[in-house]
Amino acid sequence: MPDSSSRSQLPQYELQPASIDDANWIAELRAMVLKDDLTRLNRYDEVRVRQRFLNSFQPDCTQVITVQGLSVGCIAMRPEEDEGYVLEHFYIHPDDQGKGIGSAVLAEVLSDTRLHGQTVMLNVLQGSSARRLYERYEFKLSEQDEVDVFMKRTVPSQMN
Repeated sequence: MPDSSSRSQLPQYELQPASIDDANWIAELRAMVLKDDLTRLNRYDEVRVRQRFLNSFQPDCTQVITVQGLSVGCIAMRPEEDEGYVLEHFYIHPDDQGKGIGSAVLAEVLSDTRLHGQTVMLNVLQGSSARRLYERYEFKLSEQDEVDVFMKRTVPSQMN
C-alpha cells in the first residue's frame, strides 16, 4: 500500500462534510466522470446517470473534496449493516485527476479509525482506470459481471 506517513508530501486538499445542497453539482460531476466508461459499455443514459446518484445521495456519509477552496470531487463511506462499509460516489473532476488527489483522499479515508477491522466494499465499472487505484490500496476482486467489478478489502485494526 502506498506510504501515507507524510501528509506534507500529499496534494493540498481538504475534506468537508457534504450537504443536501451539494446533490446537483455532484450528480453533474458523476455524469461527467462516468460518461466515457458508461458509453464504452453501452450504458450511458443522460438522465439515469444523474438520477441514480440523486436517488441514493446521503450527505451525512459524503465528504466534498476541495482544493484551494474549490470543490473538485467527493467521496462517500456508507455503513452497511453487519457488513462493514461501502465506498461509493468517489469522483474527482477530470481537470484534477492524475495529480495524486484521489490517492491521497483514499489513504486518508481508509485511515479513519472507525474502519479499523472492518470490510470496505466498492464497485467500479469494467475497464475503468480507477480500478488500478483501488488495487494499489489492496482491494481485491470479489465478483464481477459485464458492467461492474466488485471489490473489497479488510482495513487492518492498526494502520501504519
